[in-house]
Amino acid sequence: MATLKVPVHVPSPSEDAEQLRKAFEEQAMTMNCFRYSLAGWGTNEQLIIDILAHRNAAQRNSIRKVYGEAYGEDLLKCLEKELTSDFERAVLLFTLDPAERDAHLANEATKKFTSSNWILMEIACSRSSHELLNVKRAYHARYKKSLEEDVAHHTTGEYRKLLVPLVSAFRYEGEEVNMTLAKSEAKILHDKISDKHYTDEEVIRIVSTRSKAQLNATLNHYNTSFGNAINKDLKADPSDEFLKLLRAVIKCLTTPEQYFEKVLRQAINKLGSDEWALTRVVTTRAEVDMVRIKEAYQRRNSIPLEQAIAKDTSGDYEKFLLALIGAGDA
Repeated sequence: MATLKVPVHVPSPSEDAEQLRKAFEEQAMTMNCFRYSLAGWGTNEQLIIDILAHRNAAQRNSIRKVYGEAYGEDLLKCLEKELTSDFERAVLLFTLDPAERDAHLANEATKKFTSSNWILMEIACSRSSHELLNVKRAYHARYKKSLEEDVAHHTTGEYRKLLVPLVSAFRYEGEEVNMTLAKSEAKILHDKISDKHYTDEEVIRIVSTRSKAQLNATLNHYNTSFGNAINKDLKADPSDEFLKLLRAVIKCLTTPEQYFEKVLRQAINKLGSDEWALTRVVTTRAEVDMVRIKEAYQRRNSIPLEQAIAKDTSGDYEKFLLALIGAGDA
């Protein structure tokens, strides 16, 4: 379930666009008067939070469209010009259409200084088949090439062998499972893992093509037939980075709330924090399954996610994240 809180009575996109324009104008006025007074400093940021942190994707898309038509400027460019630092990145990411946002994150993940096999995996494994298809369409439109070719070009070896099939997948989304197949593929996985053939084409085929329901059935068979959860058997070498990624693939496909809880925990507990990871998870999951992620976080850490974020962040960035995870009223 989503944590995004949208008011019962939502202003029209034109009204929201007008209010955002006023927020930007207030910023300019405040900057001009800064040498005389600090009064009103931050008011515009709160107005931006009040609007954009409480509109769903369709509403935000409408606001962007109307804003461009009314003022001849791209709303995202205006936000980029007026905001700064982690708050800027959070607002920009959340304002984007979900498919555009994922395409942007995936493109960043293929760049030299922001490369991340984990983000590519996360997008491929936690989105539905149709969502992933929309991401690839958005990637085509924005970058004039395919996500698959960029992933193939910017990865090597065993990572390419795993990631290209994952981003190329179009899994069946139904709940039907074949128990005979689940049993036979559980044995295949066990045999390959026992022999430490982690990159065997059969392992890659099963995790990159089977429906999530079918994969869950297979892993249940694995557990009951061989006495261990598959991710425990994949910890033969805890320092092996590829095995860490493969374990994350399985967790992201089968229990995404546990995967994202761990990402948040590591982002918050890290010395100096990892704001990019924190921002990514909150902005991409607020409209999807943040309720379950918050529950998982509370169980694992004995502290509400709201409290952890409030302790680790500050200012408008904190307010925006807390609004997205449902803290406070819309």
